[in-house]
This record gives sequence, C-alpha cells and structure tokens, in this order.
Amino acid sequence: MPSFFFTRPTVIAAQTAMMVMLASGQAQEKAVADPFTKLEPGKRGEVQFAESPIQSSDPIQVRYRLMAAETPPDYDVAKETFEIILPAGFQKQKDYGLFIWIHSGDAPQIPKPWEAILAKHDLIFIGARNSGNRRNVFDRIRLAIDANHNARQFLKIDGRRVYVSGFSGGSRVASMLGVAWGDMFSGTICCMGVNFYTDVEAPDGKVYGTSFLPDEELLPLIKPACRYSLITGSKDFNLPNTQGAYENGFLKEGFKHVQLLEVPDHGHQLPPAEWLEKAISFLDEGKR
Repeated sequence: MPSFFFTRPTVIAAQTAMMVMLASGQAQEKAVADPFTKLEPGKRGEVQFAESPIQSSDPIQVRYRLMAAETPPDYDVAKETFEIILPAGFQKQKDYGLFIWIHSGDAPQIPKPWEAILAKHDLIFIGARNSGNRRNVFDRIRLAIDANHNARQFLKIDGRRVYVSGFSGGSRVASMLGVAWGDMFSGTICCMGVNFYTDVEAPDGKVYGTSFLPDEELLPLIKPACRYSLITGSKDFNLPNTQGAYENGFLKEGFKHVQLLEVPDHGHQLPPAEWLEKAISFLDEGKR
C-alpha cells in the first residue's frame, strides 16, 4: 500500500469540481464508438476503452484522494482489457446496476452461481484483466474508476446501484475505493479483506494500521449515503481484521449503513452465492 503525506497536495474541492465538469464536457464532444454493442447477453465478453475521466487520468487527483506520497506510474486505459457480462435478456433501454470486480488474481473470475445472482438483481458485471495483487494499487484503482466511467457513458446505469467489490487483496482495494471515491461508488462488498483510514483494533487486541487517508470534505457526504457489506468467514484468517474494521472503523466513525456477514465454517475463499445475494440485498435497500 502507498505511504502518506500529512499535508494535502495543492488541489482544492472547487478546482477539482471545475476540472471534472470540464472533462465531462470534453468527453461529450467526442464521438466514440460504443464498445458494448458486440457483446452477447448472458455470455462473458471483452471490451476496451479509449478514455479515462480526470479522477483516474490525473495523477494529482489519485494522490489527493488517498493522500499518497508516491506519484502514480504512467497509465493508459487504451492498453487495458475488461471482461463484461450483460445479464441474459439484457435490454438497452432498461436501467441496470453495475458490479465492478477486483480480483486477487490477474483474471477477473467469479463463480458461475454468482453470475446467476448478478443477473437476478439486474447487475452488469465488469472486471479488468491484469488487476490482481501483483499490480500496483494506483492502477487497480484507476481500472475500477475507468470501468465505472466508461460503462456509464454507453449503458443505462442506475447511479444509485454502482457497486465495487473484490476478493482478498482486491477486496482491500475495493474498500478504499468505496470510501475515498464514495462519490462514484454507492455501495461496496468486501470479500475476505478490508482496509480502513484509521488504526483499528481487532477483538484479539491486534491493531491494524491506517491504509489510506480520504478527503475529509468527502466523508460527511458518504457516511450517511453509501452502503458497505463486509463478508468474512469463521475460518478466514482475515476475520479479526474485518471485525475490527467493522466495530472500530466503520461504526466508530459514524457510517450509517454497514453490515458484517460471517459465513460459518468458511475460510479464505469466495463466499457462496447466497451470501453474495445477502450483501447485494443490503446494498439495494431502498433502491428497487
């Protein structure tokens, strides 16, 4: 994980907002072919994108959101490939949610039963290739942001149902996105891994250190609005960390909509589909 400044880079909220507005206007002027038209609903396909929003293309933006000391490396979304699953029976004019996946490995795989759950809940799956634990955290973050941005350019996405999720190390990245970019992701599902922006003490007394430092001006906006489901297992080695992040992180810091799901007799592996559905239902409360 990146190390941190204790004074922020010289970017203020008003400047950031104006830069985003300008970037949005420029994007609308471009005539970009829809990369999703070739996809067959119900089957896994692949797409590539031509543009990144300022939130991922500008290194200062990325550093600011995390309060990171390091400068993010060069990055070009046009060189990246994303895997997509449109639900069977997909309708172009219907509103869908977005499920952005960050795996611990380089292939954005999920179990087949998960695909059925996502389709049942009208969620479009998207995950970047080469976004596993071996890749730097800045790129993993930017890939998720770009998946969100580009999907919403061409698909009818319900902004209240843009969810980021991941497994193990990918889940830790998702937890950072769900807070530090809470204005872009309305819900987060963490599977066997979670980071937090304060030190958190676990039930066993171990203290897990600060992983990132989000914008203090953003926190009052996301604490009452965003939803977080933390999934762990009774045999998961990340169980104490997850319990600590839940009790002494999210709840202590005043987040209003957080749940902890502990799968019985389950280790450090993806949760069964019915537990994913519990998490989705929690994130979806009041939205469908």
